[in-house]
Amino acid sequence: MATGVNELLDMLFSMIDEAKAVPLAGDKCMVERSEALDLIDEIRGAFPMELAEAKKLLEARSDYLASAKREGDLIIKQAEEKAKQMLAEDELLAQARQRGNEMLRQAEERSRQLKQAANMYCEDALRRTEEAVAEAYDEIKKSRTRFRAAAAGSSGMTQEPQNRPYDAAADED
Repeated sequence: MATGVNELLDMLFSMIDEAKAVPLAGDKCMVERSEALDLIDEIRGAFPMELAEAKKLLEARSDYLASAKREGDLIIKQAEEKAKQMLAEDELLAQARQRGNEMLRQAEERSRQLKQAANMYCEDALRRTEEAVAEAYDEIKKSRTRFRAAAAGSSGMTQEPQNRPYDAAADED
């Protein structure tokens, strides 16, 4: 006995195809009624089983498609999140670079200003030192002249003194 609906349908087809033609009735044939009805009953009996299997396959297919869709959606969502994260990291990196460049520019500007201020301070300090040294030199020359004059006045000589010690008390008079 056949088990599948297709086999049963094939048997019914063969039965009709091989049936004897009715005389003077072109497309009509004679089929043994009980045999044909038995095959139709078997087909009806096999249909629920075949339909149940088909439904199971359709449900399995639907479940598989739904699972694949969920998995695909999850992969897309993860890819979008990863892309957003990478974009955010790129933006943070760009902002950090920009901030770093700005800090470097500010540091270079501050360094230039400090260098300029240090140069001005050194120049001013050297100028004041030079002025103080010049004043001290002038004072030394004046003191030497007074010393010579005082030394020459006390000894009666007008020439340069020769290795005499300096007398500060005499210079105060």
